[in-house]
Amino acid sequence: MSNAIYTLDASLRSDQGKGASRRLRHQGLVPAIVYGAAQEPLSISLAHNKLLQAQQHEGFYSHVLTLNVEGKATEVILKAMQRHPFKAQIMHLDFQRVDATSKVHTKVPVHFINEEVAAKKGGQVAHHINELEITCLPKQLPEFIEVDCAGLTVGQTLHLSDVVLPAGVVSVELAKGEGHDQAVVSLNAPKGGATEEAAE
Repeated sequence: MSNAIYTLDASLRSDQGKGASRRLRHQGLVPAIVYGAAQEPLSISLAHNKLLQAQQHEGFYSHVLTLNVEGKATEVILKAMQRHPFKAQIMHLDFQRVDATSKVHTKVPVHFINEEVAAKKGGQVAHHINELEITCLPKQLPEFIEVDCAGLTVGQTLHLSDVVLPAGVVSVELAKGEGHDQAVVSLNAPKGGATEEAAE
């Protein structure tokens, strides 16, 4: 993905409240807030059309982004996005500042590979999660976590402890102890023909 997607121009905004936010949206802008790193929260606005393009890329949600706020660059991660209930419109964004020396706590998508290899063994692949909660330093933040299904056998389940994480990346759930070793993906035995015959 182009680095241009990870860099967004923003403007400071002084007006607060629903009325001000409504006026911004009418101008093709999206209100947002930047917080964290022991600094005062910053109210900003961004171009809606640029955001609409950026949010189509999966990496936008897990990558460290650069906000150019009136000439000053700030590194952030996206923490929340509010969308319109039925229009293709972004209503509000929350960004958290990142510090190169402080760990970030976020969620990244899980990509399952070699599912067709597993399925050829006569089972059905079932995903139990589609994103992973992690902590790591900003420079270690992966765009996604890859889970290889090739070695699955029918009836087997891979858990968080089976997932190979990149260097420096820690699973938040696993860090809570053994009881939090969640299921990630299973190769389930196919349903028997008897049920299908009964349905017919």
